[in-house]
Amino acid sequence: MLVALLWHPAQAAEIAGVATVIDGDTLEVRGERIRLHGIDAPESAQTCQAEGKAWRCGQQASFALADRIGRLPVRCETFQQDRYGRIIAICRRGRVDLNNWMVRMGWALAYRRYSTDYIAAENEAQQAGLGIWQGRFVPPWDWRRGKRLAVSSPTSLDALSPSEPDRDCKDFQTWLEAQEFFNAAGPGDPHRLDGDHDGVACEGLR
Repeated sequence: MLVALLWHPAQAAEIAGVATVIDGDTLEVRGERIRLHGIDAPESAQTCQAEGKAWRCGQQASFALADRIGRLPVRCETFQQDRYGRIIAICRRGRVDLNNWMVRMGWALAYRRYSTDYIAAENEAQQAGLGIWQGRFVPPWDWRRGKRLAVSSPTSLDALSPSEPDRDCKDFQTWLEAQEFFNAAGPGDPHRLDGDHDGVACEGLR
């Protein structure tokens, strides 16, 4: 868990070097533990669901970040430390903002509690059904508090296969059920549940 931080751009400095990936939002560079600013990735032990099966989304988020960095050095613009002594930073590999890339590829969420910088990237990933958006998941901040995915009953989400045609909002009892189905159906909104294309299905059920 993070705590609120005072943001002081004037204190910005840079750490550069070969990075070791700790998890999907944490690196170690030159002996410093660095937390990527404005994002929250699934925890290493966290699982998500896709096509009715659990998969290790936290582990895959770490692998994705490690693969994107490769063996090249990173540059991290640092600002402040959190209560655990980790530096909060925006890190780049070449010109690629790794914070933004993780959210845009669906391997992390915009951490709205601390920043709004990556909301557009999150919307893009959700629309495309990338990473954790390909199925069901618990936001990492809720997972750390002990929340886990509920097992869907045969009469709810599992009975509504995303491949079935002509589903509309009246087929769902709750907004959450509709949103989970919308996420599982993948990009392009094949069931036309999101009339205003904002990534939220069946808003009338909310």
